[in-house]
Amino acid sequence: MKMVSGFPLNFTYTEEIAKPFIAKVKTATAGRVSIALSGPDAVPTFEQFQPVQAGVFQLLFTHPAYHSGTTAVGLAIDAIAVDPEKRRTAGIIDYIDAHYRKHGLKLIAAPATGSKGFRYFLREPITKSPGFEGRKVRGTVSYHPMIRALGGAPVNMAGGEIYTALQKGVIDGAAWGLTGAKDFKWYEVAKYYVDPVFGQVGVMIFMNLQAWNGLSKEDRAAIEAEARKLEIASLARYDELAKRELEDLKKLGMIQTAFLPQDASRLEALWEEGVWQVAVDKSKVDAEGLRALARKAGMTR
Repeated sequence: MKMVSGFPLNFTYTEEIAKPFIAKVKTATAGRVSIALSGPDAVPTFEQFQPVQAGVFQLLFTHPAYHSGTTAVGLAIDAIAVDPEKRRTAGIIDYIDAHYRKHGLKLIAAPATGSKGFRYFLREPITKSPGFEGRKVRGTVSYHPMIRALGGAPVNMAGGEIYTALQKGVIDGAAWGLTGAKDFKWYEVAKYYVDPVFGQVGVMIFMNLQAWNGLSKEDRAAIEAEARKLEIASLARYDELAKRELEDLKKLGMIQTAFLPQDASRLEALWEEGVWQVAVDKSKVDAEGLRALARKAGMTR
């Protein structure tokens, strides 16, 4: 089988999630399922959904915001509390899977990259409220309502384009997860990391539904077992990686700046409401159903 990743092959998400998962699936299926991995150089990050639907690739490793033009239900996972087992037992994963099956994909795994997900990186420090007034800030659609609420102008672009945009002043800052800024060397072009952190990141692994249905029951069971293990393991792993990365960024010269209290106190609410707004605006019925399910489980506002 072939997997396409929305992240570069040497990026932390690919190295720590996709590659280990591929290895474990091969072992768990006694070599019956082997997966060749390609990155955005094969298909650009924002254009990968359709080739997997069509079966050109059998698997997709991505963040669901990257295909929000087709559906925004998957990205709502970022507004749902990080508890891998509860997400399963509450029916969250099954609900999202049922939605994607309508699009010809099977949701295999939804690993979170740590207990907390995001922070902003800026060329200049925050000195007033709202903190982004007059600034252009990179963020996928999930961030756009939050960036606007903080006074900024959102700019949508893939991760690999951010360094040059910061360097040239096309953007004044960027939103990203708690790991990866060091890999992208943003410390060379953005001097400040912003506190507090907020939200959570839920990357996802999908499989073309026809390819999934073509597997034996034994192999499907083995893959699902590895997916559950991955979701649990990635949480602790990325908490540790985030801690190490922040230490490294400080050593590389990055300096803390922080939102003023009136902004900092509303970051979580702005994030969750913004994510749900994007999801409902694009995929109203299924997104509202997912939010109701998550609220019933006490996992979102």
